[in-house]
Formats: sequence, C-alpha cells, structure tokens
Amino acid sequence: MAKQTYTRIIGTGSVLPSQIVKNKHFMNNEFYTPSKKKIEDKSNEEIIQKFKEITNIEERRYIAEDLVTSDIAAMAVEDACKTAGISKESLEFIIIGHNFGDTLNGNVRTDILPSLANKVKMKLNIKNPGCICHDVISGCPGWTQGMITADAYIKSGFHKRGVVVGADVLSRLSDPHDRDSMIYADGAGATIVEAVESEEPVGILSHSSRSDSVKFANLLTLGESSNPDYEGDELFLKMIGHKLYVYAITTVPGVVKESIEKAGLQLGDIKKIFIHQANEKMDEAILAGVLKLYGEKEMPEGIMPMSIRKLGNSSTATVPTLVDLVAKGKIEGHEVNEGDYTILCSVGAGMNINSIVYKW
Repeated sequence: MAKQTYTRIIGTGSVLPSQIVKNKHFMNNEFYTPSKKKIEDKSNEEIIQKFKEITNIEERRYIAEDLVTSDIAAMAVEDACKTAGISKESLEFIIIGHNFGDTLNGNVRTDILPSLANKVKMKLNIKNPGCICHDVISGCPGWTQGMITADAYIKSGFHKRGVVVGADVLSRLSDPHDRDSMIYADGAGATIVEAVESEEPVGILSHSSRSDSVKFANLLTLGESSNPDYEGDELFLKMIGHKLYVYAITTVPGVVKESIEKAGLQLGDIKKIFIHQANEKMDEAILAGVLKLYGEKEMPEGIMPMSIRKLGNSSTATVPTLVDLVAKGKIEGHEVNEGDYTILCSVGAGMNINSIVYKW
C-alpha cells in the first residue's frame, strides 16, 4: 500500500484554572426566569440541587482576575509543546477556537483584535513569520472545527506542524441572575498536530459535520440580563436549554455514525468517545442515541470519559482538555493506547456539530 499523509497528534496540553467554584457559590444569587420573573417558589438550595441532578456538575473552574483567555491559551500551547518535545518556533500555524476573545474581569465586552492566535504568538514570543495565525468562531465545536481545518492544511501539503487550541472564559459572560450561569466554566486545551507519512491509516481518519442555523441559531446567543432591574446594556450568554438538549440528542448521533462509516469502521471498533462536556445527562443520551442507530442497548463500559462534574462546561476547551487529561492518565479508569480508535465530537452554538474519528 502506498504511503499517504495523515494528521497526527504528537502532544497535548491544558490549563485548569486556579479558582475552584463549588455549587454553594450560587446560594446567594437572585435567580429569574427567561421571562424576567423572580423565582420565588423555590429556594436557591432547591434550584442548585435540581441543577446538579440535571447536569451532574458539582464544581467548575474560573481563571484568576488578572488573566484573560489568550493567557491560558498560551499556557496550554506551552504545555503541549513540552509534552511533544518540540520548539515553539517549529510551529507553522496556530489555530484557536474560542467564542468571546479576551474579556477583562468585570467587563463583559470582548476583545478579538488582533486575533487570539496572534496574541498567543506574541505572548509565546514566537518570532517565525512563517507561523500563521487565525481564530475559529464556531460555538463549542471551535476546537473540533480547528482540528478539521488543521487536517486540511496538512493533507494539502501547505503545512506540516501546528497547534490547535480550544480556550474560553465563560465566567465573565454569564448572567448571575440566570440559572444557566452555573453551567459555565473557564479553561484551555491544546494539541500539537503534524504530518506523518504512513501506509497504515493513523491520526485523523475521517470527519463529519453539519450546521443547522435556520431553525436553531437562536438556541444559544447573547442577550439581556434576566433581571429586569439590571442597569446596563451588557449582553450575557443565553441558552434555550430544553430545545438545545432535544436538538443535540436527536441530531448528534447521526453525525457520529456518519464519521464512523466514513472511516470504514463499526461502533465496536471505537474505544473512547471524547464528547463536548456540556451536560453529563445529555452526553449519556447522545451516546444512547448512537447505540440505538447500531441496534445496541448496552453502553460499553468506560467508553465515554467525563470531566464535567469537576470542570463544568468550558465550551471549546472541554474536548482538548479531556483528551489531555486522559492521554496523561489523569482521569481514573481511562487511557488511550496506540492503535485505539476514538471519536472527538462537539455540538454548540450555530447550531454546529463535528465528529472526528481519530486513531492513536
């Protein structure tokens, strides 16, 4: 068999922000409904307990007050370069998936000029002018979309090595009067990818994507505070949670199956599914939907590692962070070994979905 070019991950890195924020942090919040009516028929203790039952989130991470998204993105790249044993100057591209650029503490307005990728290059002091920079804005699937873009770069022959980052600071865009604010977290994850010539398929084998914007673009947007007495014109993260849940569990399974079929594999070949850490119950329902498409009922033990209980939903950062933690043996009971077929999958604002089949 003739050799072909594949995109392989040679190093991973992540940043888990220093502030651990437990659910009790929200005990004194004043919560309002989407129609801006104060919730008075339930105590905050009841609201938080219900939230825990639905999402399984116990705590999340927030970045330090003096940091911004590009700071933790740069830290994740450094970590990944160290893991890969490469020089930062050897990178030929920096792709960063994010949603809000840099946001200062106490100021929800975003800063994306220049791009986060350019800011990260500056903060890492990478002098190589041949290292190109650009951002990907694709909702929570920003990192998976970045990986698909990197695969196109490498298979085209234009570039041989680069880094793909997912980084977001959602804590500064969350409305403290919205119950959904408890979902959001901060974080950054990075993967060094490079071209490899191989007769045996390895690395990224296939990917499938879809966007459903006509009916579903409004499921996750920016909007006014839920508090009618809030003074200010800032816009916060707003989610129509139930409709998003229904969209995800009915649509994502088909995209995952399509990516597996494109790789010429069966569900039984897949060892791990690294899925966006949005809501543990939703992710379990998505996996059940995938199994149903294959006529299976039993969830394979250990197939879906989860980090959301302790890290919350950090949007673009959840999948690369999860990959890094598992690759480094930091999640008990989970590991990846050479030859393992895995899925890298995300769904989010847009609505956008990506599913990648990756062979270690």
